[in-house]
Amino acid sequence: MSDYAVLETGGKQYKVSAGALLDVELLKAEVGASVRLEQVLAVRAQDQFQVGRPLVKGAAVVAQVVKHLRGPKVINFKYKRRKGYHRKVGHRQELTRLKVTEISFNGAH
Repeated sequence: MSDYAVLETGGKQYKVSAGALLDVELLKAEVGASVRLEQVLAVRAQDQFQVGRPLVKGAAVVAQVVKHLRGPKVINFKYKRRKGYHRKVGHRQELTRLKVTEISFNGAH
């Protein structure tokens, strides 16, 4: 099996491995910059598996910002029949696309 980590960012959890692309909620980082995500909940590296309580100490995921983008449009439509009430609201979430470069675990790469 390959090495992977379960991390939390933007209130969501992601299972990532080295070289993976993932879209997360907007991070304040420039395109091309390297970000270090330290909210690691579980990690599997070098035939070891560790689950944090709640976080794994010494574990981090290093990723590079590929680009900033907007997610798909989500329509919220509220309607009450026979009352003449309807509301239509659209929303597009601001996202950051990351490419995972490395998973470090207790100082090891």
